[in-house]
Amino acid sequence: MDMFYFTFLAFVFLLAQEATADDHLGRTTTVGMDHVRGSIGAIVDDSNRAGKEQKVAMEMAIKDFHDRTNQSFDFHLKICQGEQPYQEALAAWDLINKQEVQAIISPGTWEGASLVAEIGNQAKIPVLSIADSTPLWALERWPFLLQASPNQNAQMKAIAAIVQSCEWRRVAVIYEDIDSFRSGVMPHLSDALQEVGAEISNLLALSPFSSPSVLSKELETLKGEQCRVFVVHLSLPLSVQLFERAKEMNMMEIDYVWITTDPVTSLVHSLNASTISSMRGTLGVKSYFPQENPDFQDFYNRFRKKYSLENPEEEDNHEPGTFAVQAYDAVWTVCLAMRESSKGGKQLLDKMMLSEFNGLSGKVQFLDRKVAPAHRFQVINVIGKSYNELGFWSDGLGFSVTIDEKSQYKPSMRGLGQVFWPGGPMITPRGWTPPTDAKPLIIGVPTKSSFKKYVNVTLGNSTNTTHFEGFAIDLFKAAVGSLPFYLPYNFTPFNGTYDNIVKQVHLKRFDAVVGDIAIVSKRYQHAEFTIPYTESGLVMIVPVRPQSSIDRAWLFMKPFTKAMWVLIGAITVYNGFVIWLIERKHCPEFKGSGLNQMGILLSSSFTTLFSSHGNRETFFILISFYLRC
Repeated sequence: MDMFYFTFLAFVFLLAQEATADDHLGRTTTVGMDHVRGSIGAIVDDSNRAGKEQKVAMEMAIKDFHDRTNQSFDFHLKICQGEQPYQEALAAWDLINKQEVQAIISPGTWEGASLVAEIGNQAKIPVLSIADSTPLWALERWPFLLQASPNQNAQMKAIAAIVQSCEWRRVAVIYEDIDSFRSGVMPHLSDALQEVGAEISNLLALSPFSSPSVLSKELETLKGEQCRVFVVHLSLPLSVQLFERAKEMNMMEIDYVWITTDPVTSLVHSLNASTISSMRGTLGVKSYFPQENPDFQDFYNRFRKKYSLENPEEEDNHEPGTFAVQAYDAVWTVCLAMRESSKGGKQLLDKMMLSEFNGLSGKVQFLDRKVAPAHRFQVINVIGKSYNELGFWSDGLGFSVTIDEKSQYKPSMRGLGQVFWPGGPMITPRGWTPPTDAKPLIIGVPTKSSFKKYVNVTLGNSTNTTHFEGFAIDLFKAAVGSLPFYLPYNFTPFNGTYDNIVKQVHLKRFDAVVGDIAIVSKRYQHAEFTIPYTESGLVMIVPVRPQSSIDRAWLFMKPFTKAMWVLIGAITVYNGFVIWLIERKHCPEFKGSGLNQMGILLSSSFTTLFSSHGNRETFFILISFYLRC
């Protein structure tokens, strides 16, 4: 990786010697005012909706800061179109060496932001990244990098809360195969799902340049599996292609569940009617910002007007989204820090890390060079040609319909109201379906069971069918029926000993065995056993009628054999001998003639069976009781 950056940056610097701002670095927009106190640079890609929103929001932020504080900054905005990271690198080089900016707001994609961070780190220029996700290692590698967009850890908890409230146990994840998505989000999603008792059953990594044929092939593979809950963590262009292919393949129908993350959900408002119709029934989680705030309402109205003037080709989709709000707050973060810092470099970086103000997205504050994580997210449901705002999820509180002091939080999403699922059913999908290519498990059942109540295998003659009955069979069927997913299996009779049927599992001829099979050491080395559903051994209650009173008196002897009773007596006498040996020097009662000591020894032996403080009287009372019987 280090060699790659060194080679790439050397290539960038060679190009920069001959590059001009118009020919190689894209368009440059400079906003200058009187009483300038510094210079700020920014890089955006206005070929997509997120970049267009960021551009408009940043220009508004610079103007608003001047209007409210009467302090101005030179603002150099580099426009780079297309997903080519070297353009961002050239733009960063130009901003630092020609425009002499003191801070840079990097582009919204991590591939471009990583190159800008490398160049800024070498020049000791703070870089404020508004990329959708930043890997954990990036902040350690580049000390002058700050993450201005909230991390996605809490968002993964929101998705896990949805999965838990709908009682799904398996989830398939479709994500974009780039480092920021792979290492920055996936581990947190896996941990969040495990905390609610769910797991990732399938991971589908898609290249950013996946063709429609590749998408169809990958979706066909998922369609053959039994999991029907899909979490989509992709960029917007790739997500649009995915949902269009899924609709063509009838994967936006009954029993399917689709959940989108912030990179998609935050831009749903910008999609046209034909595109959003292919996502009908999708659930989405996106970052929350207080839209009721008067400052936001003012920003909202002015943004719509400015955006419509700069982008007349887009009809009615002019409202700002999460990316616009984050870009606006990022500019204010830099401006506030530069107002308090007379120097750039490390001093400016320290001021930015100490930033604390109320922005459009809420309170802006940095913790360990990362903006404080978001704790509230909005849950939406795509319906028809638009979407419905179902409610909110707050970390540590749960789901609620509103966000205010009177909000009532519930642990389940069911309290948010009716969800329109793919295909339009009113009942929550179970999240799985029998797979089309599932291979049934082979379950061995012993035919030589001595207890038909547990296992009874009846081999058919004329119909060539076999019937399996008994308590063990019923228990197995009940356990399989309670699973939150489909488990195909076939019973197979086995005419052999219990030891041999267990060995078949070790030999891979059976996937499991069901029956009244005792757990013994020699079988345990061939297979693993479940927890016993009955106690080991056989327990039988047999009524006995004694023929005489003498037989009735000695009835208590029946449970044990004569050898066992002799062993019990020997151990009892031994215990009494040990007590006599220890206490005879300290207790006067243990002294006297040999006959007296022998009596004390025997009485101590039997009284230890009933009490640690026994005496000879207890022994004689017991003897008298049995003699009267």
